[in-house]
Amino acid sequence: MLALALGGFGIGTTEFVSMGLLPEMAGSMAVSEPTAGHVISAYALGVVVGAPVIAALAARVPRRLLLLALMVAFTAGNLGTVFAPSFHELMASRFVAGLPHGAYFGVAALVAAHLAEPGKRARSVALVMMGLSVANVVGVPAATWMGQAVGWRSAFAVVSVIGALTVAALAVWLPRLDALPTTDTRTELGAFRRPQVLLTLLVGMVGFGGMFAVYTYIATTLTDVTGLSKAAVPLGLAIYGLGMVVGNYVGGWLADRMLVRGLFVAMTAVAVVLAGFVVAAHHPVSALITVFLIAAAGSSIVPGLQTRLMDVAADAQTLAASMNHAAFNFANALGAALGGAVISAGLGYTAPAAVGAGLAVAGLVVLSVSVALDKRARPSEIASPAGVSIDAR
Repeated sequence: MLALALGGFGIGTTEFVSMGLLPEMAGSMAVSEPTAGHVISAYALGVVVGAPVIAALAARVPRRLLLLALMVAFTAGNLGTVFAPSFHELMASRFVAGLPHGAYFGVAALVAAHLAEPGKRARSVALVMMGLSVANVVGVPAATWMGQAVGWRSAFAVVSVIGALTVAALAVWLPRLDALPTTDTRTELGAFRRPQVLLTLLVGMVGFGGMFAVYTYIATTLTDVTGLSKAAVPLGLAIYGLGMVVGNYVGGWLADRMLVRGLFVAMTAVAVVLAGFVVAAHHPVSALITVFLIAAAGSSIVPGLQTRLMDVAADAQTLAASMNHAAFNFANALGAALGGAVISAGLGYTAPAAVGAGLAVAGLVVLSVSVALDKRARPSEIASPAGVSIDAR
């Protein structure tokens, strides 16, 4: 589990560190900062493309070997970023680095669930995802500081080292996983024919967008609305990261006890705290408390959605689990776009929180439709692929 989480830590660091180093990257590559922002889009595109393609084409590859190959590719992509001679090569390297992202988390979640003790499946999945949360508390601030002090390429060099360490840790600590079955491309692509898979992905694509609607503009919100100094913004980001850690743990605990009800609780909490941030953002103490709650509530959704996807995907679990992270990257883009639109319309920097609350409500609607279809098909319980009955409550 530690080896799997270490990979998540590296992926989380490389995904978000670009946002803090855009000015340095833009100056080094002699492009404008908005143009440099395309490297973030290139990474996200790699995630969206890589998740279904790798999951389908590598369906027959043993899971241990696949995880090792994905981390080697991730490390190579980040090394490409370190040595990219021009902006076009930099874009290409970020796309390559993003390709393994979704597939790695998808396969790692399946492995964690397979190795988990009875009754602790979702918490094991949450432990793997914890690396992503911890990256926002430790990895991203540290790599950003190093990139600003020594040069932005050094941050990605550190990520490459983390990738190499993950490869070594997986090789030493991960068992053979012979009992974890492989499938084939046709079987994995069958996930897209399952309404419950599509609905669960839609819950993440819509409902999770509210968290990103606020996070994308959190720095300016804390300075212009809350009245904090720029020097205090890293504190706000660290508090946000701590909220992600707590939410990830709570989400795993909830999902093991009441999977669907836990998702309703988490999604409702997201809607409430985002709506509250519209008012809370105007005072430093209430703003920082609510920032923590937004991150905690949003992150608590992730283990439950990941576990539900594995349940409803039947024999196409790898692709479904991998697509969860493609859905979250779509949510990132959706939340950022809608938040930017209301700010551009002159509604202010608290408006993204109101939009985010609306997205969370939309996610609740989609989840309700999904559960209603479940009850119509199987009134009392959902049967997992392994033949284990999971209480639909």
